[in-house]
Amino acid sequence: MLLDLLTLLFFQKEEEIMQRKVLNCHPLITSLKVRALAPFLTRFMSVTGSSSCIEKMKLLDATEDSYEGVTVDMKEPMDSETFASVLRASTSQWRQQGKKGVWIKLPIELANLVETAVKQGFRYHHAEPSYLMLVKWIPDSQDAIPANASHRVGVGAFVMNNKGEVLVVQENSGKFKGTGVWKLPTGAVDQGEDICNAAKREVKEETGIETEFVEVLAFRQSHKSFFGKSDLFFVCMLRPLSFDIQKQDSEIEAARWMPLEEYAGQPFVEKHEQFRYVARICLEKGKNGYIGFSAVPATSGFSSKKTYLYCNYNDFKH
Repeated sequence: MLLDLLTLLFFQKEEEIMQRKVLNCHPLITSLKVRALAPFLTRFMSVTGSSSCIEKMKLLDATEDSYEGVTVDMKEPMDSETFASVLRASTSQWRQQGKKGVWIKLPIELANLVETAVKQGFRYHHAEPSYLMLVKWIPDSQDAIPANASHRVGVGAFVMNNKGEVLVVQENSGKFKGTGVWKLPTGAVDQGEDICNAAKREVKEETGIETEFVEVLAFRQSHKSFFGKSDLFFVCMLRPLSFDIQKQDSEIEAARWMPLEEYAGQPFVEKHEQFRYVARICLEKGKNGYIGFSAVPATSGFSSKKTYLYCNYNDFKH
């Protein structure tokens, strides 16, 4: 009873202040007002929703996720002082609702809000060219927000013609520049790109050769690689559909068809274990004595969209 009376008196006092136009929407006073009203913000807005000042103090729009968290996709410009007040009030409400992880996606145009969020306990999670993702774990329990993507994915392409020759290149930049080593075409898989398509794209870009994907022959995992991330590298076999080489001048010093045995017999390949293993796999594949993983399109239990499952499909497809 006493609490209800105090709450009623609180709202009556606020209405008197607004009627005298003491606040007059001044940013500093508005910010102080929101901090004072944070525990009552939701109820207060429903009572005084006609005020233009209060309309500016709406809570942040958020989308609930499947893990009892929320995601805020910031779109509209906002000054840092207003953002600080609204973020504080929003976080208070999410805490009362039992939410856990809060994700704030800030486009590069709103970079002025980063410091404000960090001061309220948010941290960097990941960044892309157009936005920064900030996160905060609200409960007084162990932070369970998953880490940023931990791996980069790369491909190497083993392309062999009907003469038993393998497509190889010499690079004019990077670690292999000036070494004289002939290597398989390689490159990074782009975001949203399938491994099988990435291998074909890299071959086309570096040598001009059109190909079709056959199978994954092997893959390698390493750690503390590019910017400290782990790395997955897939060796893929492709079948050539064209044969006239047109090398990429910006990255490739030379490209040619080389006898498979000559490629495998290079001193660099023989000296380094993983290169030697890959060469041996290629030699066995050239003799039809090695079976890799084919790309089988299939749907998952969570989406009707087909993705590729890499497996030894030939053993059970019939």
